Amino acid sequence: MCQYSCVDGLANNWQLIHLGALATGRAGLVMTEATAVTPDGRIAPEDLGLWSQAHAEALEPIVAAVESQGVPFGIQLAHAGRKASTFAPWKGSGSVAIADGGWETVAPSALAFGPFDVPREMTSDDLARVKDGFVQSAKWAAEINVDVIEIHAAHGYLLHEFLSPLSNVRKDGYGGNLEGRMAYPLEIIEAVRAVWPDDRPLLLRVSATDWVDGGWDLPSTVEFARRAAALGVDLVDVSTAGLDPQQAIAVGPGFQVPFAETVRREAGVATAAVGLITEPAQAEEIIAFGQADAVMIGRAMLREPRWALRAAHELGADIEWAPQLVRGRH
Repeated sequence: MCQYSCVDGLANNWQLIHLGALATGRAGLVMTEATAVTPDGRIAPEDLGLWSQAHAEALEPIVAAVESQGVPFGIQLAHAGRKASTFAPWKGSGSVAIADGGWETVAPSALAFGPFDVPREMTSDDLARVKDGFVQSAKWAAEINVDVIEIHAAHGYLLHEFLSPLSNVRKDGYGGNLEGRMAYPLEIIEAVRAVWPDDRPLLLRVSATDWVDGGWDLPSTVEFARRAAALGVDLVDVSTAGLDPQQAIAVGPGFQVPFAETVRREAGVATAAVGLITEPAQAEEIIAFGQADAVMIGRAMLREPRWALRAAHELGADIEWAPQLVRGRH
């Protein structure tokens, strides 16, 4: 049986993941995705946030309910940058006007994502405010007994925008060469790790390539992952794309697995593989052949919420079933 499995859907969905040796010794993890660290960091107005004590108090009984069933709870901390203030996918596309509940967006540079509104370039005050948002969210997560944090630096959101030369043309110390473009995301990672308990895993989600010539690429990802691991990141969740509408993606079964394999080998950090991994045997092979330490299941699990139970059955793994489902075990 593969060491990890999760569902990675639209923002505000739940992820299910088995963390193996990285987690708390219990089997499984429920994770909230794209949890905004500031109000302007939401992808859509409906998105979950953790930027106030009120949010923490509202989440606390949910965390407790999940953990009462013996399942750890995780939160993905995020800021959407120039891809914020957009419609939820089932409501439309494009930017939500301020008059309709939207807001001014911020980004490393005043460069829009396709047809979205042009963001305001972040000032030093903005940089400090967002960094503090990540730190405070991590503190609240620790206080309400969240077990795992994942920092979102992928899919064209704020921290990915800093990394890519296609979206970051700043002239200060947070732009320019690779060192400058990595600086702010690494500061966020270091600041979160400093307040996140040492015995709780810190994950990092990255896009290994923009799939655009001249954009963020795999060698840069390896260096970023190496630096992140040195700062205390326990696992790098390796996805791709999301930054530029001109992306040309070579899609196929397991098409992102080689990126996770390369980061794992060259950066010396545990990785998770994602992307059109749909069958249990396929997932098991990725782990067995050492291509990644984790396999995350997305659309396949959205279509089939009990995918992990089927995988256990097909692979002959002995796992605990909920009592009301046991009759379907054999």
